[in-house]
Amino acid sequence: MLFSLNGDKSIFGGLEISKETALCEEYMGRYPVISVSLKGIDAWSYETAYQMAVRVIIDEAAKFYFLLDSEKLNAHDKVEYQKLLNDTMNEGMFGSSLKLLSGMLEKHYGTKVILLIDEYDVPLAKAHANGYYDQMLSLIRSLLGEALKTNNSLKLAVLTGCLRISKESIFTGLNNLKVRSVTDVRFDEYFGFTDTEVKTLLQYYGYPDSYDVAKKWYDGYHFGNVDVHCPWDVLNYCDSLLDDKEAQPENYWINTSSNDAVKRFIQESTNYTTKREIESLVAGEVITKEIHQELTYPEVYQTIDNIWSLLFTTGYLTQRGRAEGRQMKLAIPNMEIRDIYVTQIMEFFKENVREDGDTLNRFCDALRNKDVENVEKIFTEYLRRTISIRDTAVRTDMKETLPTGKATTKETKGQSPSVCFYHGVLLGILGVKNRWGISSNREMGEGYADILAEPDTGDMGIIIEVKYAHDGDLDGACKAALKQIKYTKYEDDLSDDGVENILKYGIACYKKRCRVMLVEK
Repeated sequence: MLFSLNGDKSIFGGLEISKETALCEEYMGRYPVISVSLKGIDAWSYETAYQMAVRVIIDEAAKFYFLLDSEKLNAHDKVEYQKLLNDTMNEGMFGSSLKLLSGMLEKHYGTKVILLIDEYDVPLAKAHANGYYDQMLSLIRSLLGEALKTNNSLKLAVLTGCLRISKESIFTGLNNLKVRSVTDVRFDEYFGFTDTEVKTLLQYYGYPDSYDVAKKWYDGYHFGNVDVHCPWDVLNYCDSLLDDKEAQPENYWINTSSNDAVKRFIQESTNYTTKREIESLVAGEVITKEIHQELTYPEVYQTIDNIWSLLFTTGYLTQRGRAEGRQMKLAIPNMEIRDIYVTQIMEFFKENVREDGDTLNRFCDALRNKDVENVEKIFTEYLRRTISIRDTAVRTDMKETLPTGKATTKETKGQSPSVCFYHGVLLGILGVKNRWGISSNREMGEGYADILAEPDTGDMGIIIEVKYAHDGDLDGACKAALKQIKYTKYEDDLSDDGVENILKYGIACYKKRCRVMLVEK
């Protein structure tokens, strides 16, 4: 809109850019603009992906239909323009399409063209995932090569993407290419919203008190020398607040990305060191790694070291402090991205839980047989092999409330992420018993029991309350769990149903350790 001849200049009134008078005089409303996004080119086959790419060009070319009536274009130009509207265009025509269109616009307007290409690397990422990488690489190389290298009608071009992919020779021979990544100081504040901008935005919409929540969930990125919020998330959060002033923060990112990078990272974490590093990241700690920003898509999943680089360039990790060469201190930026890691860890656990069928069956049998020693032993051994989730500086404000005279309800329980993790692991383990009845957060007595397991014998109920020992006091947390079961009278519902054999377990966890206590009715 800023550059476009047909743009509305008034929308920039009062904005910071309007203060740049020299820049506005030179660029505002002075150039024809070609703007395309390659984000949607995602298909199982090259043939389908190519048709999607052709459609992107057709849709952009159709915006300039007036060229057919232009007195500045000759008959040959108009024939060539019509080819850009043909969905049967061959690869040669596709490759020269942006160059041809910019040349026609220069003739018509008598001024050079600005070209904007968004998500230029997405077709390559999808092609690599679906097995036609070399074909797509050739196609994108021809498109960008023609548009950027030998295009005399170009004033300037801006391309955005996650990976530089410079090794692919897509930009070979291109003069004056300037790459600005999130590690560079120049333009650093323009990759997101600064603190001041978020405060101003929330004030404008009438929700200044939501700043702390927005910061915790969507801030945390360090680009160049500036800390910024994710703009997409902040805008969506503001939109939610307009609908409901009590709206809770959501993970908006997860709806716009497949999160394959995090999923593959979790899957590839087969060694002890990487598992512990993931746990440290989720706990809000910092990991130092060597980052390579110039990777090709075939390289990104070749090694776990390359995946670290991918997570950084795609925003699933950010840097803390200044880099020392290629060495960067990495951290999960905020609660939203942390939620993605936690979700993927739990999904990975669920996918693999049945591979330990024998171990998990022994756990369930020990639980039913009141074998507290083996319940504790087997669960501890299992935790040592898994990626666990614990709290440190990430959410010190979210600790599970112990009984204080009020009945604990599903809504007010306030489970911390750690408790939710161990709760989920126990549910996954108990799930191996297909014929057992398993309930989570079931309303019982005067509250909501964490877990209720009803073995297939029909004469037993097993109530489990889970606590996370934030201070490492496993015995104290176990006793608090049993106290909660007693205070909220979870067992009353089972007694009313004629169940006489009721086992009440308090299970407390701290990192890779657990403690188990049992009370029988």
